[in-house]
Amino acid sequence: MHALPGTTGRRRIYLMRHGHVDYFSEEVARTGSLRDVPLTQLGRDEATASGKALSHVAFDIVLSSGLPRTRETLAHVIAENEGRATLAAEADPRLEEIHGGRIFGARSRREIATAMTFQFEKAHEEGATMFEGGEAFADALARARCAIEDLLHRPQWHTALVVAHEGTNRLLLGWMTGANLAAIRAFEQDTACINILDFDLVPRADGGGVEIERKMIKALNLTPYNYAKAGMNLTSLERIFERL
Repeated sequence: MHALPGTTGRRRIYLMRHGHVDYFSEEVARTGSLRDVPLTQLGRDEATASGKALSHVAFDIVLSSGLPRTRETLAHVIAENEGRATLAAEADPRLEEIHGGRIFGARSRREIATAMTFQFEKAHEEGATMFEGGEAFADALARARCAIEDLLHRPQWHTALVVAHEGTNRLLLGWMTGANLAAIRAFEQDTACINILDFDLVPRADGGGVEIERKMIKALNLTPYNYAKAGMNLTSLERIFERL
């Protein structure tokens, strides 16, 4: 098993959120699909800034959820990486955003953002879903966690880049703390942000691979395009639903 230099069994995942998108764009109105929404120019600039910040990191694996906004973000980050010639992008649909249901009563962009925030507030309640008819938070956490666990069980790597989504990242950060769904309300994920997650792995007693002994959050919600977050006074949901 490969490990971070100086350690015996530690691996690192740089977990990013995709860059800024506009869910009310002409393209979305034309296609009727939120799944295929592309990055805005702002989102591309954010992804490039994060890529420059990570340009010296020697990634062994780079992957995204497979949706266009995460694939595009990953491409911008890889384009800035010193070792990009050896990087082949992968996709894992288990890292897709929490699948939402129908939103009732929201009459403006700001009201939609508020309604979504409330969903995260109640995610720990039994049977809670992302709006009526949407995916259960517990199910979304299970699939995202399995994706990361499967990645950790893969041999011959110690540093990976994963580009996913706000909700997915919140779920994974809650899992990192051990509080799971009860913690996700506290984790803000700005567009194109970087989280750094370390995992100490040990051989399984039965000899069947490795298991996680300890999970650590080394850094949270870093935004290289504005490290001090000066003027970033809106939540990420409020910002993404504001008109540019």
